[in-house]
Amino acid sequence: MKLFVTGGAGYIGSVTSELLLDQGHDVVIFDNLGRGHREAVDPRAELIVGDLQNRQDIREALLASRPDAVLHFAAFALVGESMEYPERYFDNNVIGGIHLADSMVEAGVRKIIFSSTCATYGQPDVMPMDEDLPQCPTNPYGESKLMLEKVLLWYQRLHGMEPVFLRYFNACGATEKFGEDHDPESHLIPLLLQVPLGQRGKALIFGDDYDTPDGTCVRDYIHIVDLAEAHILALKEGLTGAFNLGTGDGFSVRQVLDVAREVTGHPLPAEVAPRRSGDPAKLIASSAKAHRVLGWQPKYPDLETIVQHAWNWHKAHPNGYAS
Repeated sequence: MKLFVTGGAGYIGSVTSELLLDQGHDVVIFDNLGRGHREAVDPRAELIVGDLQNRQDIREALLASRPDAVLHFAAFALVGESMEYPERYFDNNVIGGIHLADSMVEAGVRKIIFSSTCATYGQPDVMPMDEDLPQCPTNPYGESKLMLEKVLLWYQRLHGMEPVFLRYFNACGATEKFGEDHDPESHLIPLLLQVPLGQRGKALIFGDDYDTPDGTCVRDYIHIVDLAEAHILALKEGLTGAFNLGTGDGFSVRQVLDVAREVTGHPLPAEVAPRRSGDPAKLIASSAKAHRVLGWQPKYPDLETIVQHAWNWHKAHPNGYAS
């Protein structure tokens, strides 16, 4: 297939592009390189530098490429930043997504795999979380993703689009080539690994008074390769709908800290800091629908492997793609 990957210079987009290329697909990456990295673009892919907020950029790119499907990763994805600057998230994630959808209609592209998030659910009362739960985001980031899901459902009804919504839990890990390099970094595992790399003196635990067994936030951590594989399975013709992607196991911040200490052999000192605005206490996926419909089975469900793969990449790239 010929596949068009928005945000292919970012963390999840780069790994998905790598796997698509390994399987023989043609990949066109569309990225403004604002938060992604040119070094994270697989050299086997075609790179188009453009911005979704510029309607003409994406229109021209899709009309020139005429792909079989779009995999849409390009978005701002920092919960804390979205609480401080909500307008950035609605502008970039929603308006940019509408520009993409309009351009797909014009180019005759129906299939879109949308990189959504479990943040669309907010803080549900039921665990593990399935796709039938009410969607009540607790931050503008989650709200922006939910808004674009709704837009794409209308485009499905009115234009025959085939949207698939993959609602991630906590993406982590790395391949040998590509890993996680954000500025600023907000994800737990790379932040922890900065301590043994000598880039920060201690780890911070944002809140230890949540209603969880050890008081710290509990999350479902999923290997980046497993996420990428789900996108490839979702390319099946005629497939639409929402799928949660997680392992079904939850680990607290303190548990992840302990695993990072074991993997790195570093004492990893930690200090409790105030809660981050908008953080739910617990998020754990039910991926039964993805298993049943997509035939998806995570290859790397254990936390030790996830942290080890991340550590391998960060040791080889201590300054991220800059190194």
